[in-house]
Amino acid sequence: MCGIIGYIGKSNACGILINGLKKLEYRGYDSAGLSFFNGNRIKRYRVLGKVADLEAHISSQNLNGNLGIAHTRWATHGKPSVKNAHPHSDCTNSIHVVHNGIIENYSEIRDFLKSRGHRFSSQTDTEVIAHLIEEYKGQGFENALKKAMGELEGAFGIAVISQDNPDTLVIARRGSPMVFGLGDDGYIVASDTQAMNSNIQKVIYLQDNEMVFISKDSYRHLSIEDKPINRELQSIEIKETVMDKKGYKHYMLKEIFEQPETVENAIKGRIDQNDAVSKLGGLEDIIHELKKKKRLLLVSCGTSYYAGLYGRYIFEKLTNLDVEVELASEFRYRYLRLNENDIVLAISQSGETADTIGAIKEAKRRGAMVLGLVNVVGSTISRLTDAGVYNHAGPEIGVASTKLFTSQCVILLLMALLIGRQSYLSYGDGLRIIRSIKKLSMKIKILLEKNQEILEIAKKYAHYKDFLYIGRMYSLPIAYEGALKLKEISYIHAEAYPAGEMKHGPISLIDENFPTVAIVPNDVSYEKTISNIEEIRVRKGRVIAVATEGDRMIKNYANDVIYIPKADEVVQPILSAIPLQLFAYHVADLNRKEIDKPRNLAKSVTVE
Repeated sequence: MCGIIGYIGKSNACGILINGLKKLEYRGYDSAGLSFFNGNRIKRYRVLGKVADLEAHISSQNLNGNLGIAHTRWATHGKPSVKNAHPHSDCTNSIHVVHNGIIENYSEIRDFLKSRGHRFSSQTDTEVIAHLIEEYKGQGFENALKKAMGELEGAFGIAVISQDNPDTLVIARRGSPMVFGLGDDGYIVASDTQAMNSNIQKVIYLQDNEMVFISKDSYRHLSIEDKPINRELQSIEIKETVMDKKGYKHYMLKEIFEQPETVENAIKGRIDQNDAVSKLGGLEDIIHELKKKKRLLLVSCGTSYYAGLYGRYIFEKLTNLDVEVELASEFRYRYLRLNENDIVLAISQSGETADTIGAIKEAKRRGAMVLGLVNVVGSTISRLTDAGVYNHAGPEIGVASTKLFTSQCVILLLMALLIGRQSYLSYGDGLRIIRSIKKLSMKIKILLEKNQEILEIAKKYAHYKDFLYIGRMYSLPIAYEGALKLKEISYIHAEAYPAGEMKHGPISLIDENFPTVAIVPNDVSYEKTISNIEEIRVRKGRVIAVATEGDRMIKNYANDVIYIPKADEVVQPILSAIPLQLFAYHVADLNRKEIDKPRNLAKSVTVE
């Protein structure tokens, strides 16, 4: 959510800023804007809508400058509007600020500044930053920035330019990511390396309470308390990502069909069939420590949380660890009594999820070992954790995650296999699981061939306004994720429940207008889930069943059946997720929803 890009150097800033914003569009936003020096004056342009609208808005202007900042906004304080779009400025329009995060004490600061005569033009928390710097600018621009940063409470990643300082770009961070990059013709700053171009060869990831003052040919890195910081630039290879749907109608559909490849990338070089064990380079140096641990806590949000719920069943089955799963947003409020015998595994697609970062810091403070599972190399979570594993799934543009969910599940299975084979998991069990994992990509391809069949089922159900998803054991997390996919992109109410909880409330909702999606693989819970389906059917509820290939009996209980290939019980849930993704996609498409960028949602949630 919210994207920042800034540039100072020898090239025209305008094109660099627009291109950077385009690369951040996948994060979700409602407005866009930029401020930059055109000659010796700052010009500001803002639009309610897309980056393309901003680009069209400025295309007729003769704009040429070497310093500027830009932003895509996702509304928090103040509704989506041009006035609430970034950049924001002070009373005299001389200080311009873009900001990610939330200023928690903005109301008190705003009241103070109003009493001092400042005039506000927006409803945002961000605008107080510009006015606060203005309030102290009599102490000099640099001191004013430091003093303002010291008074802000909450999370921020900011970039600032000033009319009185036409050769300086400033960035600062507390709790919201900011990265500073050095290229051939100048410096680029951003909230995400994704926004940078391939000219950038080295970067510095800011840590909390740090600032960088940048001119065209030099920079100073220091703390908000004015202490110099001499952190080395890290080499980085930034690949230009081509945003191409490759003939698919939406990025989400493309990414669903990329899952055979992303599963292969998740396991490539990570399986040792001779010893029936997985090989995870990010964990090799600490494997001897992992053997000593007693408890594992999986911490995450959203889709990653449901991957964690799947992980709980897998780790309980394959290891001797006690396992818990926690929502990152609740983690700091729990009395979990963490210690050196615990592992906290943080799962995040972007590696920048604010609540998960907060949970990591709390876990480290209490002495636990912290591991990470992320997709983005160099992300905040990858740098905060003691060790971890990357997805290597490539960029996911659709806001509703698909390929990264299955990738996370596969890697969690590999991690459990690695730890399990260090303790009690037998060679035979390990080999059976490995053989099933190696067939997973091929079986996903078989499932994707059912796309037309799933579309026909979706046509029968696209007009319904409510859905229930049920499952047991390994299938329960998949039910949660299936319901989430449907509500995210179609805006249809959907909720998931453990099938065994039907009698404890949800069954009262069932009638002919409330269909159920039942995940019912041929496992030890099969008969009990069939009983739950019976309870739904006698109340006139329609049932879509996701069942194991060869199960003919299920047709006696379900109105529609989607068959998935047979696999080991720990692998089968990953296959169950695929038809639920396709079903959600087709229902949303039939209802003509904006699938890749659903309303109110963002790809990377960088505020708490």
